[in-house]
Amino acid sequence: MTVMSLRLGDRAMKIIREMSRMEERDRSTVVRELIEEGWMLHLLRLYRERKISLSGLSKSLGRSLSETLDLLSEFGQTAPIEYGDYLQGLKTAAKLIG
Repeated sequence: MTVMSLRLGDRAMKIIREMSRMEERDRSTVVRELIEEGWMLHLLRLYRERKISLSGLSKSLGRSLSETLDLLSEFGQTAPIEYGDYLQGLKTAAKLIG
């Protein structure tokens, strides 16, 4: 693991301390989780603005396509898959299983 030093303003430190207290976690863990969540939110925004594709989003998040679709659903984003794509996916799954 790499160590990084940075200067944070009073507001950022207050947020980190408060989250650390509320979640009963150390500050380093809270900061790492906030960075991950911020990255995810940034990528979701890029996807919504059509600056990255669904596969690009999935790859950047390190998630499968299915997990990415579930995440989009959690954020109220409709699945960009048409019915024909769904049927093709079923055929492919049936070939793999059977």
